[in-house]
Amino acid sequence: MFLVVFRNRKRADIDSAAYALDADAMEALSRAQPGFISFKSYASEDSEVIALSEWVDEAAALAWRRVASHAQVQAKGRSAYYESYTLFAGTPSRVHHFTWDQA
Repeated sequence: MFLVVFRNRKRADIDSAAYALDADAMEALSRAQPGFISFKSYASEDSEVIALSEWVDEAAALAWRRVASHAQVQAKGRSAYYESYTLFAGTPSRVHHFTWDQA
């Protein structure tokens, strides 16, 4: 498992409709990539967003990073959408899983 955590704040002056179209297109494209496992996004009360994508391995995540249309939207994000962002990527050193079974 390889995780990519994209923590961001959007600019106040973004074109929200254009952003939504780009975000939807990138999510659909990422889901079609070899090695994709999951994607979820969470927004906090103070407008920070955390997007979490999970990949089978680092090679799959790096291949996604190099997809041309993804790179184009990343550049657009820096020029038109994001006030700031931080990206964290890596293999978890520990994974704990719990499932409650009421039986």
